[in-house]
Amino acid sequence: MQIPLLGRQRILMVVTEDWYFWSHRRAVAVGALEAGYRVTVASRFGDYRERIEALGIETVPIKMRRSGRNPIGEMASVADLVNLYRRLRPDIVHHVSLKPVLYGSWAARVARVPRVINAISGLGYAFTDSGPKARVYGAVSEILFRSALRMPGSTTIFQNEEDRSYCVGRGIVEDIQTALIRGSGVDLDTFLPKNIDDGSAPSLIYIGRMLWSKGIDDLVAVIPSLREKGYNFNVILVGEPDYDNPEAIPVSQIQAWQNEGLVEWLGRRDDIPELMAKADIAVLPSAYREGIPKMLIEAAGAGLPIVTTDAPGCREAVDEGQNGFLVPVRDRSALADAIGKLLADPDLRRRMGMASRKKAEAEFSEAVVVEQTLNLYRQRRSGIE
Repeated sequence: MQIPLLGRQRILMVVTEDWYFWSHRRAVAVGALEAGYRVTVASRFGDYRERIEALGIETVPIKMRRSGRNPIGEMASVADLVNLYRRLRPDIVHHVSLKPVLYGSWAARVARVPRVINAISGLGYAFTDSGPKARVYGAVSEILFRSALRMPGSTTIFQNEEDRSYCVGRGIVEDIQTALIRGSGVDLDTFLPKNIDDGSAPSLIYIGRMLWSKGIDDLVAVIPSLREKGYNFNVILVGEPDYDNPEAIPVSQIQAWQNEGLVEWLGRRDDIPELMAKADIAVLPSAYREGIPKMLIEAAGAGLPIVTTDAPGCREAVDEGQNGFLVPVRDRSALADAIGKLLADPDLRRRMGMASRKKAEAEFSEAVVVEQTLNLYRQRRSGIE
């Protein structure tokens, strides 16, 4: 017998953008529905609201922007969340990414939400950059996040052990208040290895936001030298600039790269499994700290060899020399060498691709991520800390 809505535990997921929920947290929300929870998503809604509601998930619009800097507007965002939490009275609120974690945790304390799950996908600039401005910003951020993550009834999910150890070591969160769930997971029934080699020029693929910090300029910079060495290949960029992020690459720059014949830019796409199935090498030369990038997990599921940087989060997806190569951050020479090795050797691409698929099956299954998250919900609902 199905439990009436009024009798079901409510989980409220707070995500700044509906597209991010759709790509990174949809599976968890559907899993929670199937487990008997009532699920509501609070977000800024665009193209995905109807699709989300079609799954049986309730939606509530919020105005929070990731890039907001106006103090009055930011305090209004916190107040809006307080009112939302008081109105919906969720049993568990699940904050996704840094700003919802910070503002949502403050709001949850005021509204007396009994259980809070905070999902941090990566620490980013404030905690890792060594410049003077970043050090000041990082010191302030540590104080703010310490006030949020150490609240009673709160649990913070980290995607890699380095980020968890860093935050515990700095006293930002208590170890007992943490959990490790490695990424958002990959649907192994949807992302499948390439079965046919049609003899065409191999394709390199990058999927994600068009940000300088993702190292896309490094990838573009090595293309001419690789082609001068006689390698025939294509480079596919998938995604859009993130206009709420100061690291956004201008559209004019991406179009210029495309006009020069360096890349093919597809913009945002929903057919990622199909695009991965047509690619030969996944490349993410990220220049900053990641959680575990979803692109790399999906590339592993699709059986692609991976070239990425030896940075926290990115290195989680690669066993060096087995399913890909790790290169130093911002080292274009090493990046070109790694790509060149794979372009020159189809058998190496095939072997590494098979190793990627095995790694995805063993470590990054979406089903495992969903079950780990649901177990966390059950434990916190039962008062198990």
